[in-house]
Amino acid sequence: MAHPRMFDEADPVLARVRELALSFPDAREKVSHGRPAFFTTKVFAYYGGSVKVDGDHEQHGHAVLVLVDPGEREALLDRCFIPAYLGPSGWIGMDLTDDTDWAEIGELLDASYRRTAGPRRVALLDD
Repeated sequence: MAHPRMFDEADPVLARVRELALSFPDAREKVSHGRPAFFTTKVFAYYGGSVKVDGDHEQHGHAVLVLVDPGEREALLDRCFIPAYLGPSGWIGMDLTDDTDWAEIGELLDASYRRTAGPRRVALLDD
């Protein structure tokens, strides 16, 4: 069964995330589990996520989910959430608000891309 679409294509926050994520070499976008996912051969970011609270899923519709280094993850946990399903694999989620530091979001996307894109693409990024 297909997942329902869980985002608005006209969302300006998604547009900002999309602009950043698609600027990486060979980055593409697909819808996965009802949400935008940004990938090369592996997904490096999702737009939106959820947290399981008391058996129910609490939605974080305006958030970016990324895979960061374990040391970075620990330092970010006071400002981030552990997303359902992906959290045990090292992913974190950061809510995007009016106060979002977009430079930091770019850095988180960069870190996640570097962990998933492979050496050839990371070399392109560094050139």
